Amino acid sequence: MRLFVGDDWAEDHHDVEVMDGNGRRLANARLPEGAAGMARLHALVGEAAGDDDEVEVLIGIETDRGPWVRALVAAGYAVFAVNPLQAARFRDRLGVSGAKSDAGDAHVLADMVRTHAHELRPVAGDSPQAEAVKVVTRTHKTLIWERTRHTQRLRHALRDYFPAALAAFGDLDATDALTLLAKAPTPRAAARLTLAQISAALKKARRRNVQDKASAIQAELRAEHLGQPEIVTAAYASSVQALIAVLTVLNEQIKTLQGQVEAHFGAHPAAEIILSQPGLGQVLGARVLAEFGDDPDRYASAKARRNYAGTSPITRASGKKKTALARFIHNDRLIDALLTQAYAALTCSPGARAYYDRQRARSSGHNAALRQLANRLVGILHGCLKTGTLYDETTAWSHHAENVAA
Repeated sequence: MRLFVGDDWAEDHHDVEVMDGNGRRLANARLPEGAAGMARLHALVGEAAGDDDEVEVLIGIETDRGPWVRALVAAGYAVFAVNPLQAARFRDRLGVSGAKSDAGDAHVLADMVRTHAHELRPVAGDSPQAEAVKVVTRTHKTLIWERTRHTQRLRHALRDYFPAALAAFGDLDATDALTLLAKAPTPRAAARLTLAQISAALKKARRRNVQDKASAIQAELRAEHLGQPEIVTAAYASSVQALIAVLTVLNEQIKTLQGQVEAHFGAHPAAEIILSQPGLGQVLGARVLAEFGDDPDRYASAKARRNYAGTSPITRASGKKKTALARFIHNDRLIDALLTQAYAALTCSPGARAYYDRQRARSSGHNAALRQLANRLVGILHGCLKTGTLYDETTAWSHHAENVAA
């Protein structure tokens, strides 16, 4: 006997529906988050199963992480993480009115696992070590994105009242720039900074050619620029000091968390194989491991791993027209790491460089060639992980070298 459960998860509750193989609703309920809700779900499944001891339960839910999902997997249920976009499109098949409710979403998810379980991806059985790597790497990357956002806000504010600072400082989120801006957040105060004060900030940030850079910064800060009225300048200065405080904390926490990323990643059994890949270091390798996971049965082939990565193209065919296009629906964190790896591999792997150059020679643009190189590197990584072998430059690119020679 097979039972199909749709679980529409919200922050503090779960709307669930249990249906049989014919699509008939057997039970539905709104369950609280936590152990009490999980116990009630087990009871609903037990009531629907009756006296049948051979019951297979398939659950569709729009998330792949958290204690609730882990408890479902531990209970022996087959759990499928459904992409919200897939669920939305499936909902349109059942009705075109646009109506939506949590109970209705639970019904859609249950029906999806009933009819399309063979086309859905089960929740990966990643190890606790891989889960730990994912937690710290995602937080680390999120903080970096937040730093970029706050740096842009700082840049926009300075452009509006203190353009000399933009000319003086190349990296606004660097330690020396933040130190000097915190000390002198207005054009008038910045113009009074001495060479000794500027040099001290540069030395603390371990800059080279301190004297020359200090002189250049002082000259820019004392040059004539357009400004704002004094009261407006003071208001901007207060806002900038708040942004500087946030950026200072972000820099400290990013550095601290990087140590945690390296520690957790270094303790993972697959770290040595991943670090042997061209273009991957501790942080980038940790991101790749975190987003791919370490479930050995998750990817049936290199093609499946490439499709998940979003590096492989998609084909659109209609009539006599057939085109290959880049995938725009993908894991943003993973594709970012893989493209960064591909770019770094150009300088450390002769095989990667030759492969990239061949794509450019075929009239591919830089981004397209880099994506194709990333696609190839994903296949190489898959082979190394499957066989438990380290990357070898000659073996990795021998097939492509033979094709060129032919």
